[in-house]
Amino acid sequence: MPALYTTEALSTGDGRNGEVRSLDGVLDELLAVPKEMGGPGGDRTNPEQLFAAGYAACFHNGLRLIAAQQGVHPGASTVRSKVTLLALDTGAFTLAVTLTVHLPDLDRSTADQLVKATHEVCPYSNATRGNIEVAFKTTV
Repeated sequence: MPALYTTEALSTGDGRNGEVRSLDGVLDELLAVPKEMGGPGGDRTNPEQLFAAGYAACFHNGLRLIAAQQGVHPGASTVRSKVTLLALDTGAFTLAVTLTVHLPDLDRSTADQLVKATHEVCPYSNATRGNIEVAFKTTV
């Protein structure tokens, strides 16, 4: 399959208490373990926030694209991504995601159909399908 885009990021320092940056310099963030996980927290981001932001933006873009292709006008749509880090009994970790999709100008049936169609084409949805729990809440 043809590559449409490739990017690279580098983690330096102390992992979750280090720094991440894209090799083109556009993204450059200091990281901190959240207070809820015993870290310093504060005004630094973490991998779960970065994943949540990426999934929300990607899904929202796909939703608007599919809506346009179908001649549907979702209005001032929003996508909120909630990412939860979970500890497994094995000592490993996993993620769970809830996407809350707000489509104020659509009826329930059209909104649900659009979210379902978007979930089939979104790269984040395709990457996570069968690997982690992804739940949807759709509001109109």
